[in-house]
Amino acid sequence: MCCSHPCDPSFQWPAKLFSSWHQDLAWDATIGLDDLAPFSLSLPVVSVRFGILTALPGKMICILLSTVTIITQMALSHFIRGRLTNLLTNELIKGCLLELVAAAEMCGTCYELIIIADNYGVYSYGVYLFSMTIWWGQSWGTATACPYSLLEEYVEQGADAVGVVLKIVFQTIGGLASFRWVKLIWMMEVVDTHVGRGIDSCSADLAVPVVFGFLIECVLTCACRLVSRTLGEIEPKFAAAMDSFFSTSMVILAFNYSGGYFNPVLATGLKWSCRGHTNAEHIIVYWAGSILGSMLSIRLWNTSLIKNTLVGPFKPKEE
Repeated sequence: MCCSHPCDPSFQWPAKLFSSWHQDLAWDATIGLDDLAPFSLSLPVVSVRFGILTALPGKMICILLSTVTIITQMALSHFIRGRLTNLLTNELIKGCLLELVAAAEMCGTCYELIIIADNYGVYSYGVYLFSMTIWWGQSWGTATACPYSLLEEYVEQGADAVGVVLKIVFQTIGGLASFRWVKLIWMMEVVDTHVGRGIDSCSADLAVPVVFGFLIECVLTCACRLVSRTLGEIEPKFAAAMDSFFSTSMVILAFNYSGGYFNPVLATGLKWSCRGHTNAEHIIVYWAGSILGSMLSIRLWNTSLIKNTLVGPFKPKEE
C-alpha cells in the first residue's frame, strides 16, 4: 500500500487535517512514533488534543471506529423506529417501513462486520454478531428483516399474503439501499481498514459448488429455526442469549463455505451481483436454500417424534 493511514505504525497525521483546530486552540499537536523514540514508547499513534494526551495502538483505533460506526447506525435506526411507531397508525404502512428500517440497519451494520472479520478474524466477528442479534431482538419489535419469518407466519397463522409480499419487498429495498451510506463512510478512508472499500465492487462468499452452498444454507437455517422454536417452547432463562449463541455458532461454522447468511435479505443486501456467482446462483443458494430450510423446520417441528426429542428432556417429569 503506497499511502500510510492511521492503522499504519509509520503514519503521521497530516497537518492540514487539524488546520481548523489550530485556528481555535492555543496549542494542538500530534506526535508520531519517531518523535517519541527517545522515550522508548512503542505506540503507533499518540495525539495531544484539547490538552488531553491520548495514546491508542493503530489496530485499536480501527476497531474502535468500526464499533462506533455500528453503534451509531443501530442508535439512529432505533430512534427512527420509535418515531415511526408513534406517528403511523396504518398497520400495513407501519409494518412495511419498520421492516425497511430493520433490514437497512442489519445490512448496514453487517457491512462493517465484514471489515472486522477481514481484519480481526471470524471469532471477533462472532462476538460482535452475537451482541448485535441480542440487541435486535430487543429493539426491532415486530419487525424481522427476514423473509422466511414472514412466510412462516403466513403458513402457520394465515397472515395476509399481500402484506407479506409487500414487507418482503420493503426488506429487500432496505437491504440494497444500505450500501449507499456505508459507501460514504468508507470513502472517507479515515482508517486503513476502510481504504478501497467504498467502491462498487465485491466478491461472493460462496466458496463451494452451488449445490453444497444451497444445502449448507438450507440445513443450517433449519437447525437455527428448530432451536429457536425449542427455546420458545421451553422458555428458559436467557433464551435470547442461547438463541443468539447458537445462530452465531452456525454462522461461524458456514463462514468459509457459503458465508453463513441464513437470511435472503442479508445475503442480497451484501452480496447481490458480486463476482463469483451469477444472480441465479445467488437466488438458489441464499433465497431458495434458507426459505426451504425454514419451511422444512415447520414440517419437522410438527412431527411429534422430532418435537418430543427436542422439547421432552426439558419438560418436568409428571408424577
